[in-house]
Amino acid sequence: MAGSMSMTDLAADLMVTLHDTATIFQGEGDEHFRRFLSQALPDMQLKRPLTRLGEVALLSNVPRYSLAHCPEFAGYKTHLWGTCMPRPWEPNYPGALPRVEATRDESAWWLVLDPAPTWKHIGAFGHSLRFWYYGLHVLGAEAATTTISPDDRGLLLLRAQAEAMRELAIRNAGKPVQMRDGLSGTPRNSTPAAMHETLMRLFREAR
Repeated sequence: MAGSMSMTDLAADLMVTLHDTATIFQGEGDEHFRRFLSQALPDMQLKRPLTRLGEVALLSNVPRYSLAHCPEFAGYKTHLWGTCMPRPWEPNYPGALPRVEATRDESAWWLVLDPAPTWKHIGAFGHSLRFWYYGLHVLGAEAATTTISPDDRGLLLLRAQAEAMRELAIRNAGKPVQMRDGLSGTPRNSTPAAMHETLMRLFREAR
């Protein structure tokens, strides 16, 4: 196997792991295998969450801030602002800390503070609100731009194999499909649907 984390090498190795079953999908080059890998990414996000650090500059009495500068934003995790909160009886107490959450409109993500920060909050904790967020995994044309760890390469291929079996089961609904191991030519004792369930179980149980 090529071993690289680039999309091209991942698709090539996925094709190899599917043995002769891969020939069913080879009519358009590696397009199908790239799709299976991309369809595996949401479950990889659940299995191996990607956490990134973001930052917004706060303004007094402004509750909403664009997250367009945060690449592949998928969900808010927590923030690092106002961690050293003065006691309510102390003279520099700015009032209760605003609740921070992320919302999405028709086309963009926003960080929302409720209620909006006051000049007292900003004076006490600063203009910069740094926060952790969940990012979407990416499969890049170059290995360096892929966010999946090389240690999880096998896990990604396993999940993509399951996706291939799911599509094969749907594609061949209503007619028998014979899958062979690519070596001895012996039929496997499994349907694509059953193989999909087995692969998904292995994926869920992986640590």
